[in-house]
Amino acid sequence: MQVRNVVNDAEDVLEFRDRVIKASLAHGHLVVTTSLQCYVYSATNWNTPLIFDLKEGTVSLIVQAEKHFLLVDGTGLYVFSYEGRLISTPRFPGMRTDILNAQSVSLSNDTIAIRDKSDEKVIFLFDALTGKALGDGKPLTHKMEVVEIALDQCGPSSDRKIAVIDKNRDLYLTAVHRLYREHNICKIGTMVHTMSWNDSSNILCGIQDTQFTVWHYPSAVFTDKDLLPKTLYTKDASEFSRAPHILNYVGTQVTVRRGDGSLVYSNVSPYPALLHEYSASSRWEDALRLCRFAKDQSLWACLAGMAMANRELTTAEVAYAAIGEVDKVQYINSIKDLPSKESSVAHMLLFSGHVQEAEATLLQAGLVYQTIQVHINLYNWDRALELAVKHKTHVDTVLAYRLKFLQDFSKKETNKRFMQYAEGVEVDWEKIQAKIEMELVKEREKAATTSVRSSLASRR
Repeated sequence: MQVRNVVNDAEDVLEFRDRVIKASLAHGHLVVTTSLQCYVYSATNWNTPLIFDLKEGTVSLIVQAEKHFLLVDGTGLYVFSYEGRLISTPRFPGMRTDILNAQSVSLSNDTIAIRDKSDEKVIFLFDALTGKALGDGKPLTHKMEVVEIALDQCGPSSDRKIAVIDKNRDLYLTAVHRLYREHNICKIGTMVHTMSWNDSSNILCGIQDTQFTVWHYPSAVFTDKDLLPKTLYTKDASEFSRAPHILNYVGTQVTVRRGDGSLVYSNVSPYPALLHEYSASSRWEDALRLCRFAKDQSLWACLAGMAMANRELTTAEVAYAAIGEVDKVQYINSIKDLPSKESSVAHMLLFSGHVQEAEATLLQAGLVYQTIQVHINLYNWDRALELAVKHKTHVDTVLAYRLKFLQDFSKKETNKRFMQYAEGVEVDWEKIQAKIEMELVKEREKAATTSVRSSLASRR
């Protein structure tokens, strides 16, 4: 096997005792399997490979991540470190290794994803370091048969995402670890034929119908769905001809294999990867400087999503202003003015559309009026009344706002529950405003007491 350094044209010839069956080059390592052994070369030293024996010589697949790699042979799956140490051997009922391929197996530093062949809607998720099923052991189940899966490669395991292409060629993104009760699966693309994650930042590229598309910040879909289209880069994919397949996306270069077998390379902007790096290390001033220098709307949109995901409201405000989202700038300003931390967190959850989680946050902090007001603002009248009755407070507030809403639209009350409670409750706006003011004062005082306690604790 010949290895050539394209930077300085240096060449190395690697010789093996037996016939080479599979080889894979990624993340600074070359992994070669022969009929009897596995050779692991470091890109900085081609002279002394690490060699270990294989139980079975029929390796059908090699998948690499930054810290380890996975081998598939006739008997099972094996995760090895680049030092040749066996880390784990994940298994699931009815596993058939002979039909696993690069589209149905994905590996990251902490997670392994395998699509089930007996039920192609099911994706098994394992901890790469132990081989045990993640979370409660339940697999991820999609509504359609899955064609291709890919795990992102960067960031902490708690933020790990998996991209899924289904039979309809729709592209979905979901978190590997359940954030709430269910997996939140969001569609981010249609007519996607092939995809690949970047090796050093969580940027996704794919060929979408007749366009080559780069999702600079796919996770924006979990923070603000409206941002996602603004974070995309697209260009015509006709240069890739028919039936192209993305082999890898390393640095700023995407390698695509055409239908005729030839390789085509495409370069993408280096700025989004730099922005991801700044966001991961909380260098928000540097991120703002980069966006001002690049003068690219998609970068500003990425920064807005990243800042909101990290609850960095000042940066988010600047980024949303740069892309002309005035309503969101005003909402962020209103969040900054909230008296307590719990209220701020709840309104950030509301911003991302997580109403139930926002409600739970407020109720846990004992902010019942604020929870009721959230539902009034969202016109969730039944839930607002239900909470008011359950906690025996602010029933008149809900009825007053409901009456005002009906009067504004010249409508009559038709909801039996509201008619029932309206009979025994008098609506007096002065009393209601006084109660609301009292609730806000209580929240401010509680927040002030909490901050004093925390500062005293830190001094001790």
